[in-house]
Amino acid sequence: MKIEGGLDIMVKNNNGGELGFEEKLWAAADKLRNNMDPAVYKHVVLGLIFLKYISDSFEKKYKELEEIKYADPEDKDEYIADNIFWVPKEARWDQIKDNAKQPEIGQMIDQAMVAIEKENKELKGILNKDYSRPTLSNRIIGELIDLVSSIPNMADDERTEQDILGRVYEYFLGKFASAEGKGGGQFYTPTCIVKLLVEIIEPYKGRIFDPCCGSGGMFVQSEKFIDNHQGRLKDISVYGQESNPTTWRLCKMNLAIRCIENNLGGKSADSFHEDLHKDLRADYILANPPFNDSDWGGNRLTDDVRWKYGVPYDGNANYAWIQHFIHHLGPLGKAGFVLANGSLSTNQSNEKEIRKNILKADLVDCIVALPTKLFYNVRIPCSLWFIDKNKEKPRNRENEVLFIDARSKGKLLSRKLRVLRDKEDISDIKSIYYSWKKGENYKDIKGYCKSATLDEIEEHEYILTPGRYVGIKEKEEDDEPFDEKMGRLTDDLAEQFLKSSKLEEEIRENLRGIGYEF
Repeated sequence: MKIEGGLDIMVKNNNGGELGFEEKLWAAADKLRNNMDPAVYKHVVLGLIFLKYISDSFEKKYKELEEIKYADPEDKDEYIADNIFWVPKEARWDQIKDNAKQPEIGQMIDQAMVAIEKENKELKGILNKDYSRPTLSNRIIGELIDLVSSIPNMADDERTEQDILGRVYEYFLGKFASAEGKGGGQFYTPTCIVKLLVEIIEPYKGRIFDPCCGSGGMFVQSEKFIDNHQGRLKDISVYGQESNPTTWRLCKMNLAIRCIENNLGGKSADSFHEDLHKDLRADYILANPPFNDSDWGGNRLTDDVRWKYGVPYDGNANYAWIQHFIHHLGPLGKAGFVLANGSLSTNQSNEKEIRKNILKADLVDCIVALPTKLFYNVRIPCSLWFIDKNKEKPRNRENEVLFIDARSKGKLLSRKLRVLRDKEDISDIKSIYYSWKKGENYKDIKGYCKSATLDEIEEHEYILTPGRYVGIKEKEEDDEPFDEKMGRLTDDLAEQFLKSSKLEEEIRENLRGIGYEF
């Protein structure tokens, strides 16, 4: 791959074939990283991609204005009217590109970022302005500028440059999440999981809310869903909140590069202790909250209005998140979110009682058990929850929950990473869900899906683990791949250990009640 400015990198995939455009860019950018921490490097690279995006959009409008007889291409109001960021002369990409090899290029980029924030109040405090620090080589900056300059800008199609740069930005977010390992989960949810959530929630029109929005992946996939189904982006309103200030800035940039108008509360803030959207009642909530957060400060919120179904355990935020989502749903609202599997069966503190109360309110629509290895950063088994205030079930489906055990789904990309495929996995799960939801030709499939009544769930002590309800698929031969089988059996064993531990504690408590200790 030959990049303008002399950078020449040949890259092949694992099969020896040529890599795609985004992969080539990543391979080149990753080679330049050397020993720089991915958590730091991502802001360097993503900041340059964003700078090129807003400059490309500006230049396209500039050329249009040049062709209009009485228009002034340097009139800022012309750009504001079309929702295009105003880019001062010193910050335009051609200026940056022409000076890429100058020793003061770091200072030039910092000054460009400052100038852009000054002229565009919605970007204030968002852009990275640390390119001149001594630890960042000017050579690396110059070669990155050459690399980013290779991203096409096809001004003859109003969506092309947005799509290409948006694709690159999204791809790089995922790669950085992988490179950062555990830390990457703070800002990125794998695209295939977000796709599945969006396909089932179907956010066509209304208010979309993510109170732990990370880098904004839920919003980007919602926009893609609307576009793919001939909807209108103007029909949705995007609301979000994010506690990490660095991640909050990444989200603002990600949405800006996609031209998605948003309300992220104006700053980063903790959703539990500083709810920036207190009065919001959303039509759709899509979220991937931090798993099993033990330090969420629940002891300071025991009388909170959000805890309608019970006060959540201050040692684990899972049921605080569930009730936060329900609280922010409108009367016909739907929510889809990711939680660790422990939330399905926990009996810690008041959690079983909260789960029971939510079930009795007929709010839980569907639970989907996910396969392992979908996340870059965690190995904890997890599931998708779907909550629906307007359940829209046929009469014979009232007080029923659909359980889908999708642990055998997905395709292994490597020993450590799996992906859900669009047709074989996501579309199949969606088809099962909507055939059940609409009461059209749905049938339980042993080992895969089961519609369970509240009475059945009560018999299982309100545990929501899908494997308990769908049963085990009968096989003529054991053709399950070893890695998948071990993942499934490990999940089952963990659940049995949990049940055994609870039973042992109950026996000990009963013995203590009659005066025995051991």
